[in-house]
Amino acid sequence: MESERMECDSTSPEIDPELAEQCKSEGNTAYTLKQYSKAIQCYTQAISHNPNCASFYGNRAAAYMMLDQYKNALSDAQKSISIDDGFVKGYLRAAKCQLMLGNPDLSLVWYNKVLTLQPRNTQVVEEKRQVSTVQFHLEKANQSFEKEEFRTCIYHMDRCLDISQTCVRFKTLKAEALAMSGKLDDSLIICHDIMRGDSNNCDAIFIKGLCLYYQDDTTRAHQFFQNVLRVDPDHTKARHAFRRSKQLMLKKEEGNKAFRSSEFEKAYDLYTEALSIDPKNIITNAKLYCNRGLMAQKMGEFEKGIEDCSCAIELDQKYLRAYQRRATLYQQAEQYEECVRDWKKVCEMDRTTENRQSLKEAEKQLKLSKRKDYYKILGIEKNVSQEEIKKAYRKKAMLHHPDRHSSADVSVREQEEQKFKEVSEAYSVLSDLKKKSRYDNGQDLDDMGMDIDPNEMFSTFFGGFPMEMGFSGSGFSGFSSGRNSFTFFSNVQ
Repeated sequence: MESERMECDSTSPEIDPELAEQCKSEGNTAYTLKQYSKAIQCYTQAISHNPNCASFYGNRAAAYMMLDQYKNALSDAQKSISIDDGFVKGYLRAAKCQLMLGNPDLSLVWYNKVLTLQPRNTQVVEEKRQVSTVQFHLEKANQSFEKEEFRTCIYHMDRCLDISQTCVRFKTLKAEALAMSGKLDDSLIICHDIMRGDSNNCDAIFIKGLCLYYQDDTTRAHQFFQNVLRVDPDHTKARHAFRRSKQLMLKKEEGNKAFRSSEFEKAYDLYTEALSIDPKNIITNAKLYCNRGLMAQKMGEFEKGIEDCSCAIELDQKYLRAYQRRATLYQQAEQYEECVRDWKKVCEMDRTTENRQSLKEAEKQLKLSKRKDYYKILGIEKNVSQEEIKKAYRKKAMLHHPDRHSSADVSVREQEEQKFKEVSEAYSVLSDLKKKSRYDNGQDLDDMGMDIDPNEMFSTFFGGFPMEMGFSGSGFSGFSSGRNSFTFFSNVQ
């Protein structure tokens, strides 16, 4: 309301103390009715008719204060003091304005001047104590901000705002600390509140740009930084943030370009460089880690990829794609329990048909991973013929038959007997086309009869003549000493 500060028109009004008092009276009435803008107009008219009356400026300062126009109020309070250096209300209003403008040190100067005039003014003593409290917390807040202890800074700024609720300087410092601590929505609320009162407040505009930058909305962030620099080219924080934001955006895009060209190792290195630019940009860095995790996956380095996705999730626990990518990497690394865990988390966050199907597949793979691998037990590939399955059984059964290890230690004999049983179990499933089909499809075999007598299967496989094959005929009772026994096992070896 700069127009309201005009004390005279192009034609100066005539000095008329009586008319000035009348205007002052009208202003007081408007002030009492909380019509502060009208009160300012009346006090301005009073000043135009008598510009050397301290109380007129003092009253207009009070009205400006009620409208939170503390700069105008401070100017009037100081004018009133210059007219009458014993005008206590002028000092008090100047002190309060300085506090509301975020200058507790200067506020104390004015309060001390009041105490030189009125040493026993208990009101001033109490108000001075509050200002000292603000001074203490402001100093602590600034120290905490420099140390990047932003939560502590916010605490101290809240204590300042408890006393000086409308101080824009305190609000902006709190908003910046909130932005730096990742509480972007809370920071933006304060910025919008400041900008409603002053749309050209460079600090609030800068902090809003900072929030957008930390939300990975770099295009809009650049617009806000540029707006600040147009108004205040020397705004250091805006200039540095703008430069850092452009550097990060360009490096990330270089990595994306390398990825699109299938230059995965180059892209991996570029994302690594981007991650070093601004550790405080949580959202963008989470995306960079996730992207780098994809490069590791493309290069077959699954553990590296898992580690990068975990870093992304640590930065942003709501990052759906990072969970999906890590789940896929866990699957490729055959870490099925972790894979299922991540797909469950994904479904909690986004229960689409595709995600639920991925969870179902992961659970199936987990179940398969926990059962015996019959192909591995027989030492064969999944697509071998029945004839090759038989050959594999013959070889493994003779290798692990307990009679062959009858002279070994007890623990060895027990291990070989267990392996012999597993070989028999594997053969019983893979040699049966129906069982094999169900096994390959991950279906249960419990209802198909899995009670296997390995000795009987061995005897049947070799034509029912265990003695002729070099065994004693009594199951797992030890080797025979005949020539057939020696010839039989030497062929296997």
